[in-house]
Amino acid sequence: QVFTFNTVEITVQPSGKVKNGAPMSIVCHADISQSTNFQLKYNFTIFKDSKLVFMAVKDKGHAQYEIPVTRSSDTGDYECTVEAGGKTKSSNSLHVWVTGMTKPILTAEKNEVLEGEVVKLRCELPEEEPPLYFVFRKIKMNSTPKEKQILERYRNFSEVEFPVEEGDNILQFDCFGRRSVKLEFESSEHSNKTLVTVKEPFIKPTLTVKPSSNITEGDRIQFECSTVAAQMNNIEIILQKNKTILKSVRDEKVLKYFAVATLEDSGEYLCKVEQGRASKSTKLSAVVSELFPKPTLAASMSKLDENKELTLSCSINGFRKANFSVFRRNSDGDVWLRNSRNLTMRVNVNHTGSYVCKAEVKGIVKESKPVKINVYAPVSKPTLSVASGLPEVVLGKPLWLICHSAMGTPPITFTFYKGNEVKKEIVNDTYATFLDENIGQNDKSGYKCEAKNNHSSGVKTSNILNITVIVPIKNASLGSIPYGEVEDGSETAFLCSVKEGSWPIHFRIFRKTDHEVLVFETREHSDRVMWRKEAMNRQDTGTYYCMASNRANVDVKSHPITISVILAAWQKGVIAAFVLIPIAGAVTLALWWFLCKKKKAKGPSMEMSGSALAANLTSEKLTRQHSDGDYYSGSGYIEDSENHMKATDESKGPDLESDEVEYTEVEVSTLDPHREIDSVPIHFPAPVQKGTETVYSEIRKANN
Repeated sequence: QVFTFNTVEITVQPSGKVKNGAPMSIVCHADISQSTNFQLKYNFTIFKDSKLVFMAVKDKGHAQYEIPVTRSSDTGDYECTVEAGGKTKSSNSLHVWVTGMTKPILTAEKNEVLEGEVVKLRCELPEEEPPLYFVFRKIKMNSTPKEKQILERYRNFSEVEFPVEEGDNILQFDCFGRRSVKLEFESSEHSNKTLVTVKEPFIKPTLTVKPSSNITEGDRIQFECSTVAAQMNNIEIILQKNKTILKSVRDEKVLKYFAVATLEDSGEYLCKVEQGRASKSTKLSAVVSELFPKPTLAASMSKLDENKELTLSCSINGFRKANFSVFRRNSDGDVWLRNSRNLTMRVNVNHTGSYVCKAEVKGIVKESKPVKINVYAPVSKPTLSVASGLPEVVLGKPLWLICHSAMGTPPITFTFYKGNEVKKEIVNDTYATFLDENIGQNDKSGYKCEAKNNHSSGVKTSNILNITVIVPIKNASLGSIPYGEVEDGSETAFLCSVKEGSWPIHFRIFRKTDHEVLVFETREHSDRVMWRKEAMNRQDTGTYYCMASNRANVDVKSHPITISVILAAWQKGVIAAFVLIPIAGAVTLALWWFLCKKKKAKGPSMEMSGSALAANLTSEKLTRQHSDGDYYSGSGYIEDSENHMKATDESKGPDLESDEVEYTEVEVSTLDPHREIDSVPIHFPAPVQKGTETVYSEIRKANN
């Protein structure tokens, strides 16, 4: 018994959108394939928006979920799952839209209210599911309805309050609902209309003014505001002008306000009556005629030097019967000067300020427009200086100049000159600054500044300021004599120089080994400096460089040079002597030992022959030495001669016939250059074994 699910399908009847209140069927159908015709049990489950709404067990692959009367709440995504024989398969999701919403129900808490109270309303959609939008409407005769919209996420009703305003008499209210389906909004029909009657707690106030017309400055005026109320408890009457409260009363029916009329009293007045949330108001316009115009204050001069006379005159055009006073304005209040139409005074800089004139008629005081008076003290001779302090500037850097005048009434006009050329003009109080960014190396132009104000004394000029242009150091270099290797104890000269730069120049020479050491420092009015190190030693080995700077405050470093201190010639000789003398002695001793050993190896025969010959030779030599001089030297050599060999062979006998004969010739000469050198050849046989050696002899004369 083998089977498999082919498809599981879900459909709705009727298809498309379903109207609210109509019947609806959700049909689930399972299509399977079987190896044989055997019976299966089908478990059908239908979900709406992932919530279980229907279950059934069928013998056939078909199930139907019936909804006899649909509501908009049946809108949603439906899905069917079928289980059979241990196998499960689900259908695709099907969206069902039940169009049309139920009619909402609107109720009002009270059907009769007072002005200032509120109307509480409740709108309900009993058969709908949240989230829902509720729209409430307040309807007045001959006016556009006012709406309030509220979103209810978790309930199917909503409540709202509408205030009852002034002028509301008979009000109607209704509501309707809205919902969102697949990003589309659907609205219900409007609810029943609810009628609410409004009662007035008090009548609209009455506002009057006395006199009602022809109000002139100086007249006494009276404002009166009144109303009629059902209850006087917590009632309040307020009188306003241009949002300014003039007077108010509480728990009374009438408000009265008195004042002396001025031009400023012209305008619109408002009387407002409030009780709880209820409020009613009445407006009234009042016009006050001018009694006399504002006075005019005239000054003989508005700008004048100190110690000059100033006259102030106060007048009213076409009106002379008034009381005049002159005042000076001050931050703490006006300062009275004189009760008079005219005022004359000798001024100083402290009299600078604003002055006004006041005129009084019938208790009405009017004030003139202020007149500004400026009293000027002359400017002092300005001083021109450099902002950094010193009259110098580094080439390529900007130059800030300050022109300052210690005395003088501002504003002061400052003019900067470079040479005879005007560079800048500035108006300020006591000083001004000037920036010159175009300074050349050969710039010789002097600077000056002028200061002037409105004083009649004119322009004051500063002294000429000459600026020193400092050229920064460029291309420092370091050399030495000798260069590279220096003998220990010898003198070395270091030369540090720069290509260009303003004097004086600060030269520093450093030696760098494991760390940097300052070995020389000086300040020179020159572009180079020489430092002589008299006795160099091994500690002076290292890398040297020089650093040069001037008032431009820029350190310029040279390329480094390397100095190696080596041994002097005499130090090398001493070391060689200490090393070579022991070596020479050892070699001589070894040679002497070697010769002695060889002589001993030649045997007794050679010693005997040598001794006989030596005796004869010594005797003859001593005789000649005594007569020839102090010191003689001789050299021995071997001469091979066939005759000598024969003579020797005969004397030796048969045993030595095969041996070679060796002869030695001794030559004795004197060291005296004026004597003739004598040579005495001496031949003697020396019987030796095979492999004979040449013997050199030196005979010296012994004094004793």
